[in-house]
Amino acid sequence: MRHALHVDHRGGKFINLPRGIAMTSKLHDKGLAMRKEVLGAAHVEKTLAGVDKYTQPLQEIVNEYVWGAVWARPGLKPRDRSMITIAMLTALNRPQELKTHIRAALTNGVTKEEISEILLHANVYCGAPAAVDAFRMMREVFDAK
Repeated sequence: MRHALHVDHRGGKFINLPRGIAMTSKLHDKGLAMRKEVLGAAHVEKTLAGVDKYTQPLQEIVNEYVWGAVWARPGLKPRDRSMITIAMLTALNRPQELKTHIRAALTNGVTKEEISEILLHANVYCGAPAAVDAFRMMREVFDAK
């Protein structure tokens, strides 16, 4: 799927392209590949299928920067990034994204026991309400598998 908006890396601006013409950067392509590897191609394609002119810019940023510039860096393996992301999403109390990243963590080789330990550890630093919600999200993901 090619998109009609593109980030101009020189100025950080979005360029509107004529319908049917798309520009992608290597960073975008790298990010999209990493996103599909971590979250699963079906999940990513479903997300992108729902993109409209309002959400398009966000998806471009997510592909290029979140997945291309950060997740694809060589410093940490996707498994390690998944564990860190679970902890941060728990701290931020972002349940929907947390469920997505718990599923991704299982795909990346993080065990159910490790996920449970991450959430238990987060309880100490994030507080019980955040941990209770995170464990609830974990249970939903585990029960769906």
